[in-house]
Amino acid sequence: METCSATLKTNASLFRNSDNGFFGEKIKGSVKNRVWGRKWDKSLKTQCDVKRKANGVISSVLASDVDQEPLIRQPQFFSNQKADPKKVTSIILGGGAGTRLFPLTSRRAKPAVPIGGCYRLIDIPMSNCINSGINKIFILTQFNSASLNRHIARTYNFGNGVNFGDGFVEVLAATQTPGEAGKQWFQGTADAVRQFTWVFEDAKTKNVEHILILSGDHLYRMDYMNFVQKHIDTNADITVSCIPMDDSRASDYGLMKIDHTGQIIEFSEKPKGANLKAMQVDTTLLGLSPLEAKSCPYIASMGVYVFKTDVLLKLLKWRYPTSNDFGSEIIPAAVADHNVQVKKTLS
Repeated sequence: METCSATLKTNASLFRNSDNGFFGEKIKGSVKNRVWGRKWDKSLKTQCDVKRKANGVISSVLASDVDQEPLIRQPQFFSNQKADPKKVTSIILGGGAGTRLFPLTSRRAKPAVPIGGCYRLIDIPMSNCINSGINKIFILTQFNSASLNRHIARTYNFGNGVNFGDGFVEVLAATQTPGEAGKQWFQGTADAVRQFTWVFEDAKTKNVEHILILSGDHLYRMDYMNFVQKHIDTNADITVSCIPMDDSRASDYGLMKIDHTGQIIEFSEKPKGANLKAMQVDTTLLGLSPLEAKSCPYIASMGVYVFKTDVLLKLLKWRYPTSNDFGSEIIPAAVADHNVQVKKTLS
C-alpha cells in the first residue's frame, strides 16, 4: 500500500461518499495522466487524523490500495505582513528645556544643542528615520525654538537640503487654539501630540497606520522599521522600546514587568526605594544570559513608542483626555486593557 500527503483548505467541501473513502472539490488531480475523480472514494482512505498545520490549512495522509504514484500536495506558505515605511509617521518631541545642560540651553532647546561640529541632537532621530525609510516626520517645538526651527529649515528642505520625495518634514510649534485648553502651553508629551491630533486626519496622512513617538534629544542608532515589524508581528496596540538596566541607573527610567510573550503587565515611571526593588524581573526573557540578567535585573523604557494610529487617537481624545504624559500616565494606564509589548533594541 502506498501513501501520499495532501493539504486541504478548511473551506473545502469535503464529504464522505462511502464507508472507506471521501472526496471533495479541493481534492482533484491525476496520476500518470489518469483522472482519479470519483475513484478516490473507493481507492483512498485516511490513515491518520487530520492535523492543523497553519492558519487556514489542514494536512492529511491518504493511502491508496491501487498501484498508483503518490500524490503530493504541499501546504500553503503563510507570511507575516511586512512593515511598510509609507504607512508610518514619526513625531519627534523637540520642546525640552534641557535645564541639566545649562548654559548650553540658555538660548536654545535641548534638541538644538550642537554635537559633532555642524550637527544638532535632533539630527540623531532624524537620521534614524531617514535610514529606516520613514519620510513623514513631524517635529513638535515649544521652548527656545528659534535655533531649532532655523536648523530644521536649512537642513531638511526640498531644495538645497535633503529631498524627501513624497514625504515631508514639518515643524508643529506650540500655538494657541480655540477653547480654554488651547490657551495653554504643551503640558507634557501626550498633551503636545493631543493638540495636533487633527494633523493625522489630514489627507496626506490618511494612509498612516502606525505612529512613532520619538524624543529629539537621545543619542542612539536604531532601525525603526525592525521596531515597527515587531509591533505588527505581535498585533500590539502599543510597543515600547526597552533596554536591560542595572541598579545604579534604574530609578531614572520608566520600568516594566513583562510576561513570557513580551507583553507588559506593569509599568512604573522612575520608581524609588521599595517600589524600585519591586520592579526587578528575570531579564533572560529579553535574551540575556543568566550572568547578564543578574547584573541587569530591570527592563527600562527608552521613551520610544509605536502606536496603532486609531489606538493613539482614541487614548488621547476619549480614554484619557486629561492625561498629559506618555511615560507616567498614558502607557501605565493602557497596560491594563491593551496589548502593550516591549522590543529590546540596544545591547
